[in-house]
Amino acid sequence: MLLLLLLAPVFLRPLGAGGAQTPNATSEGCQIIHPPWEGGIRYRGLTRDQVKAINFLPVDYEIEYVCRGEREVVGPKVRKCLANGSWTDMDTPSRCVNRTPHSERRAVYIGALFPMSGGWPGGQACQPAVEMALEDVNSRRDILPDYELKLIHHDSKCDPGQATKYLYELLYNDPIKIILMPGCSSVSTLVAEAARMWNLIVLSYGSSSPALSNRQRFPTFFRTHPSATLHNPTRVKLFEKWGWKKIATIQQTTEVFTSTLDDLEERVKEAGIEITFRQSFFSDPAVPVKNLKRQDARIIVGLFYETEARKVFCEVYKERLFGKKYVWFLIGWYADNWFKIYDPSINCTVDEMTEAVEGHITTEIVMLNPANTRSISNMTSQEFVEKLTKRLKRHPEETGGFQEAPLAYDAIWALALALNKTSGGGGRSGVRLEDFNYNNQTITDQIYRAMNSSSFEGVSGHVVFDASGSRMAWTLIEQLQGGSYKKIGYYDSTKDDLSWSKTDKWIGGAPPADQTLVIKTFRFLSQKLFISVSVLSSLGIVLAVVCLSFNIYNSHVRYIQNSQPNLNNLTAVGCSLALAAVFPLGLDGYHIRENQFPFVCQARLWLLGLGFSLGYGSMFTKIWWVHTVFTKKEEKKEWRKTLEPWKLYATVGLLVGMDLLTLAIWQIVDPLHRTIETFAKEEPKEDIDVSILPQLEHCSSRKMNTWLGIFYGYKGLLLLLGIFLAYETKSVSTEKINDHRAVGMAIYNVAVLCLITAPVTMILSSQQDAAFAFASLAIVFSSYITLVVLFVPKMRRLITRGEWQSEAQDTMKTGSSTNNNEEEKSRLLEKENRELEKIIAEKEERVSELRHQLQSRQQLRSRRHPQTPPDPSGGLPRGPSEPPDRLSCDGSRVHLLYK
Repeated sequence: MLLLLLLAPVFLRPLGAGGAQTPNATSEGCQIIHPPWEGGIRYRGLTRDQVKAINFLPVDYEIEYVCRGEREVVGPKVRKCLANGSWTDMDTPSRCVNRTPHSERRAVYIGALFPMSGGWPGGQACQPAVEMALEDVNSRRDILPDYELKLIHHDSKCDPGQATKYLYELLYNDPIKIILMPGCSSVSTLVAEAARMWNLIVLSYGSSSPALSNRQRFPTFFRTHPSATLHNPTRVKLFEKWGWKKIATIQQTTEVFTSTLDDLEERVKEAGIEITFRQSFFSDPAVPVKNLKRQDARIIVGLFYETEARKVFCEVYKERLFGKKYVWFLIGWYADNWFKIYDPSINCTVDEMTEAVEGHITTEIVMLNPANTRSISNMTSQEFVEKLTKRLKRHPEETGGFQEAPLAYDAIWALALALNKTSGGGGRSGVRLEDFNYNNQTITDQIYRAMNSSSFEGVSGHVVFDASGSRMAWTLIEQLQGGSYKKIGYYDSTKDDLSWSKTDKWIGGAPPADQTLVIKTFRFLSQKLFISVSVLSSLGIVLAVVCLSFNIYNSHVRYIQNSQPNLNNLTAVGCSLALAAVFPLGLDGYHIRENQFPFVCQARLWLLGLGFSLGYGSMFTKIWWVHTVFTKKEEKKEWRKTLEPWKLYATVGLLVGMDLLTLAIWQIVDPLHRTIETFAKEEPKEDIDVSILPQLEHCSSRKMNTWLGIFYGYKGLLLLLGIFLAYETKSVSTEKINDHRAVGMAIYNVAVLCLITAPVTMILSSQQDAAFAFASLAIVFSSYITLVVLFVPKMRRLITRGEWQSEAQDTMKTGSSTNNNEEEKSRLLEKENRELEKIIAEKEERVSELRHQLQSRQQLRSRRHPQTPPDPSGGLPRGPSEPPDRLSCDGSRVHLLYK
């Protein structure tokens, strides 16, 4: 009654409104059609009186033909009202014919290999489905009315070796098989490659290997199971949906999975996704799973058979490679409770396995029509499942191949329809199937053409084959939630249409990241250290300015003039520049933007280079000229009397010019830029799914080591030479450069600090605080020492002695201060001493002669007067004309001392 009320708006329309209409001429429904001769129509939900009262039936309404007596329907038994007002299959008539006894029908044999065990035990459900399809086909009188399909099968155990044995039994033992039906891919590869030698068509119900799509290698192969590559567009679509750019894979080393993974690698590359890790195993997945854990794999595609899947996830549990951080993509044709099945090859409990597999995603070919419409066998997909379930000996979840059973059922229907088309629908026009043998290429070609053009509605959906003989279908996406699989979407790769149900659930509340979330953090310089050193540097610059001002203000003072004040001014300026380099040396990303970094790098280089050249170069020039002048040979010592200042300035200019040229070439040819040093990742304690990637900014160039070698090379030689010259001139005293000993002391300090700091900072370059502390403090201390040693003694002398007044007054009175020239006094004394040395030498020679004469006289006297004691004085009187016993020099006078 409820159905009548729903249909009333259509049924109760007056017939005269549109007149007599054909079934194709209305959008309001379909006109009632006549039943076949000797038959009738069953209207579901309507009584005979209700049917008499209406002329149209609504869209999607189905009618069923029935025949009287012993007759049966030949042709479509069920018709459905379409939206265009027509009924389905109106081009194929339906008629009632007398039933043909089975005993009069000729047998056509099918050779099948069902994997009842092994990697994929799909035969457990597929064999009952095939047997059920054979019963349904053989009971139909409109399909192969003169033939009866019979099955000869063996258990291949999904093993090519075992399958080889049974294949030859099928081929060499009678009766002749018109078609072969293998199951899993490894067996299908073997069978399909050999079958063409026997002119046999191969129709598989469970093979997914992409390699089987090769028409050159497998010219007679068809399959109702789509290629495994059909999963890959779905996987890529899901990767893109959840924003994953890095995935990992683990596969069992078989052809089906290797070729599937090769296809996936090509597809993800086109989508801009990277397979970062690719692991494989033959029988033991322990090491590959550990590698995935070690390599921080997050999104993992697993390609292996069901038995190996249990081994993999037992290792997954041990390695804790599951949970909110991980997503596994598996093949959807495992049994629903595959992870609960007892397996003696693993040592994990059911609870552990259940925990390890929770939340994984499966992509599965749509193997059961989701529309639940009637198929060519007059069964809906739900009716098929119910009928198959009754035939199974175990629960469907515990039965291998239960999901593929609709494909096996439709494979028989595809074969029956192809054979029916080949035989002409009853043998009246067409070939005789009983004439088929392994040498009959003609019948094989006709079966091939008929199979290739197959198109019908099966319990698995619309059945049609592509050019490679593979089934085209939708993909079902499921997720394991709470121990059971839940449908979360469908994907039609031909239309790029993803139908999403929004029922996906995640352990962490959201899809995880495809890798550990790496937070890049820069290691910035300690601000306390930077401020402290900056203060010291600023005070140093103030000190340099004070020293420079002092030197310029007192440049007229004789004592300051004799220290070459212009060179000291350059030293103060150089120290200021070097101290100013501390500021850019401490600037990093904390203070400046990335595009400003190259300018800071150049500022560091130029300030430090020029500061060194001016500061150290001016001191080196002083010590160089002191050494040059005061180490001349005796005949060239007149050079000491004059010292031309322009030579000093030219030397400093040469050193500065060398630096300017080097720095300019460096900046033009290979300028400094910002580079990033990356350190090992650090795991914070508060979030295990986040790692910190420390980074450090550096100033660098492409040939940095070469430039540093040049720069440090000649600077180091200059420092070493400065130390040598300072040592050589430590005892020299000269008025022309009266502070060269202070300069030598400053050179010692600068050289030691630079020679120690340069290699240390290169070693500590990855430790920003230590490197900055060493470099900046070396600059500060060397500058402070230089300024204090050179200028403070001058300030102290002028302040404590007041020499700027006395020197000025003396200059005003005499216009000259040469009488107090200590150097002139020293030269005069030296000359006088040389003259005295000559006199002493002459006197000593005269004394020696007199003593020789005295000894001769004594010897003569002793011979004449042997009793006379010798006179201590030799008998000679002491007088002023006698030679002295000893000469002494006191000042500029010589005293002759006599005994």
